[in-house]
Formats: sequence, structure tokens, C-alpha cells
Amino acid sequence: MEVRPRRATCGVSRRPIALAGRCLRLLRRRLRCREQLQAASPHLRGSGIARGGHVRESIRSPGMPQSRNPLVETKLETDRLHVRYGQTHALKGVNLSVVAGTTLAIIGAGASGKTTLLRCFNRLHDLDPSVRVEGSVKLDGAEVLGPRVDVRSLRRRVGMIFTQPTVLPGSVFDNVAFGLRAKGVRSQAELEERCRAALQRAMLWDRVSSMLRNPAPELPRELLQHLCVARVLALDPEVLLLDDPTASLDPVSGLALEETILALRRDHTVVLATNNLEQAARLSDATCYVANGEVVETGETPHVFNRPTDTRTEDFLAGRSSNLPT
Repeated sequence: MEVRPRRATCGVSRRPIALAGRCLRLLRRRLRCREQLQAASPHLRGSGIARGGHVRESIRSPGMPQSRNPLVETKLETDRLHVRYGQTHALKGVNLSVVAGTTLAIIGAGASGKTTLLRCFNRLHDLDPSVRVEGSVKLDGAEVLGPRVDVRSLRRRVGMIFTQPTVLPGSVFDNVAFGLRAKGVRSQAELEERCRAALQRAMLWDRVSSMLRNPAPELPRELLQHLCVARVLALDPEVLLLDDPTASLDPVSGLALEETILALRRDHTVVLATNNLEQAARLSDATCYVANGEVVETGETPHVFNRPTDTRTEDFLAGRSSNLPT
């Protein structure tokens, strides 16, 4: 009888191999995106976005739907929005609309007002007593800045992911269940079901399903931002606000989070503030360029990147002007 030698496993777990395979697929996807975005228009040559690629209207990132019908409802809207921090005029008469079911990227230099604008959509500016807000912000046509607005309910409907992961003390499960418990959910079965669903949508379940009772701060750093996404998703928000969510991640982990965002944008209105022009081009349907607290230009992403109507937008995309506050 022939005896076949057994394959030596050397005790190696398959999980790192599977992770490496996934990372390779993500890198290949990014290379495909770069190939699709190579032919930069003349005014972008030599800029960062030119090196990353030109946004072509006929070719979008894999998994990204084409531009949606503009004749649909507005989800978020600002009207003559002004925000001041003491003597600093952070936002100056901002008028902006976000169409329901789309992804809007907000681009601009540092300290241009991107994060301030995001924080107005769910009233996080309330946490700073020095902030003064004038104008209007509406969600589904209803004013959100009024004194009678239930701010906790608003923040459940409009969730935010910050640049740095905000991990709470306690276990992985406790982190995801935090908002549900604060909302009044007491059934353990419901908590477990909704937490599992949130972790799956955040593409984290397979990595942490056996570590739900482990301290959340001990998770690998590349998983912490996904955990924050899961905590927001557990409340089933209508809108996701993303404040430069991949800035603290390495390139591979950043691409993995982009994969999650691409999946989530099918079911949510997304507003993404980012310093990464390539990321804005990959993920968004529309782009808003902000400079010195003012909205300079807004439009469909291919139009803003390829045929900007304002010379300030053209200069920013070409790297000719930082548009820093004066």
C-alpha cells in the first residue's frame, strides 16, 4: 500500500493567509482604479490628483453606481449657515444640499471648515459653548437647530465617524451595544442580534466573533475604526458623517475601510470630509470644495475634478494654492 506523505502545516493559522489574500485583492483594486484614472486633464497635470488619476465620467470605481437621478429628495440642507468660534468665522453663509442616497465628498485645505460643517449636521457643535451658529440646517426638510429638537434622537439618525477611533472602555460587545443600551434596549437577544448585524456590515464579524468579551482597546489598531463604524451602524442611522476616516490608518487598512464605505453607501446618505483627493474621486457622487469657510463649488464629482467652473477650485486641485485661512 502506498503511503502518501501528509502535508506539513507547521501549526500556521489560516487566518493571516486569508487576511493577506484580502489585502492583495484590495491593492489590486486600487491599481485598477489608478489605471482607470490615469489620463489627467490639462489643468490637473502635475498635481496629486493627476498622479492618482483623472476622474472619467464613463469609468467609476468598482462597486460604485453611476450618478443618480438628481430629481430626488434632499436629505440634508443648509441655508446661509454661519459658524463662529469666538472671533474665528469658521463658516460663512454656507448653502449646501445633499441628495438622499448619495455620497458627497467635502474637500479643501486644512482649517477650511470641512469638519465644522460636518458637525453642524448632527449638532456636535453644541458640545463647545464658545460656538455660535446662525442660519438653517435641515434633515428631511425639518429644522435641526431649533431648541425643541431631540438632539440624542438626531444623533442616532445622523451618526459620525471621527478621524481618530473613539473606543470606549469595556468589551468589544459593550462598545457596539453602547448606543442601543442608551436608547433603552434591554433584551439581551435583541442586543446580540443587532450587534452581530452591525459587526457584519462593518466587515468586522469574522475578525472579532470569538473576541466579543475581550477589552475593545486591545484590538489591533487597524480594527478600531471598523469597531467605531459598527457602533454607529447598530443604531441604524440614515446618514453617515465621515471625518477623514482613513487618515490614521496605513494604506492597506485604509483601503479595507473604503471597501466598507462602498458597501454602506448603498443604504445610507454619506457625507465624507477628506484630505485625500483620490479617495474623494473614488467614493463620491458629488463633491463640494470649501475654502476659508465658504463653499466655492459643488457638483457631480467628474465635473468638479475635470471641468471646475471656479479658478480657485482649479488651483486647489492642481496644487497651485493651499487656500489657507488668512
